[in-house]
Amino acid sequence: MDFQLSTEQKKLQEAARLFATEQMTSVARDLESQNQPLSSTWLKRYGELGFLGVNIAQELGGLGLGNLEALIVLEEFAKVSPAIAFPIFESSVGPIRAVEHFANRKLVERIVPKVCNGELVVAVAMSEPDAGSALTDLKTKAEIKDNMIVVNGQKRWCSGGGHADAYVVYVRMTDTPGAGGIGAVLVENGVPGLTFGAREQLMGFRGIPSADIFFDDVKIPIENLVVPADGGFQKLMEAFDLERCGNATMCLGIAQAAYSDALSYAQERYQFGKPLIDFQAVQLKLADMAMQVESSRLLIHRAAQNSTDGLPSVLDSSLAKCFANEIVREVTGAAMQVMGAYGYSKEFPQEQRMRDAWGWGIAGGAIDIQKINIASSLVGRRFSQRR
Repeated sequence: MDFQLSTEQKKLQEAARLFATEQMTSVARDLESQNQPLSSTWLKRYGELGFLGVNIAQELGGLGLGNLEALIVLEEFAKVSPAIAFPIFESSVGPIRAVEHFANRKLVERIVPKVCNGELVVAVAMSEPDAGSALTDLKTKAEIKDNMIVVNGQKRWCSGGGHADAYVVYVRMTDTPGAGGIGAVLVENGVPGLTFGAREQLMGFRGIPSADIFFDDVKIPIENLVVPADGGFQKLMEAFDLERCGNATMCLGIAQAAYSDALSYAQERYQFGKPLIDFQAVQLKLADMAMQVESSRLLIHRAAQNSTDGLPSVLDSSLAKCFANEIVREVTGAAMQVMGAYGYSKEFPQEQRMRDAWGWGIAGGAIDIQKINIASSLVGRRFSQRR
C-alpha cells in the first residue's frame, strides 16, 4: 500500500496542471461568462497532448494508462473549471468507456479513436421526464426492424444535449419490466428524427450544455447496438461506477481550488492589524477544509486503484461520489465565508465554484441514492424503493 504518486504520475499531473492553469484559465472564464462549450479547436489540442482517453488502450488512440492517471489529469483541469474539464471527463470516465468495454469491435474502432483525438464528443442520455433516480422506469424504446434499430422517446438532463456528436442512449429493448429489458444504443447527431429542446438554464455548469433530446422513429444501423437487453443494464451500471469516480473528481478539483484560494487569501488579507490566518476561527475552518479535501482524494484514488478490469466496485465508487458530493458543498461554502465579499463577487471564481458544487450531487445519481447503494453493498442485497 503506497499513498505516494509515482514519478511518472507526478510528471503527468504537473503537465496537466501547467496546461490547465497557463493555457485554459482565461478560456474557462470566457466559457463561464458566455455559457458556451469548449471549441473544437481546443478539443483537438487536448487530443494532441494526450489528455483525452488517458485510460483508453493505445491501439484505440488513448494513452493506455490506468483510471488513477485519468482522474489525476481530470482533477487538475477541474481545479480551473468543470467546463474545460468536461471533455476529459467524457473521454476517460464517460459513456465512451461503455462503448469501449461492451460494443462490437467495428463500432469501437470507428468511434473511440475519434474521441481520443478530439474529433468526436460522446454524451450519455439516461434520464427522462419520469425516470431519474428511478432509472428503470425509462420509456424510450428501441426496436430492431429490418436489420435497423428504431428509437422513439425522450431524454432529459443530458449534459452535452444538442452539442455532442453522438449519444449513448439507455433504451427499453424488450417488454421485460424493470432492468431486464434495458440496453443501450449509440445515436449519432444529424440522423433524421433526432431533435433537441431549448438549452437548459442551470444554476451552475455554465459551458456544459444540457437539453432535452427527442427521438421520432430514429433509425440507426444494427452495429450501433452498445449493450443488448437481458443483463445489459447491469453492464451499463458497471461502466457508470467509473463515471461516479469522475463525478467525485470534479467535486475534488472544485473543493481543492476553493480551499487553496481561501488558504492564500487568509494569509494575505489583514483585519484588525493582523492576517486572517492568525484568528483561530479561520484556522479551524481551513483545517476542516483540508481534512475534507484530503479524505475525498483518498476515497477516489482507492476506488480507482481497486478497479477490476478497469471498472470500480459500486461500493467504492458510491462512497467516493457521495463523500465528495457532500464535502464540496461544505468546502466551497466555508471558502466563500473566509473570503467574504471577494468570494461572493463574480469578479472571482469562488462564487462559480459554489454554484457548480451543488450540481454534482444531483448529477450522476443523487446523494441519497448513493447512500442506498452503499447500504445495499454493505448487506449484500438490494432494497426496493417501490414497497
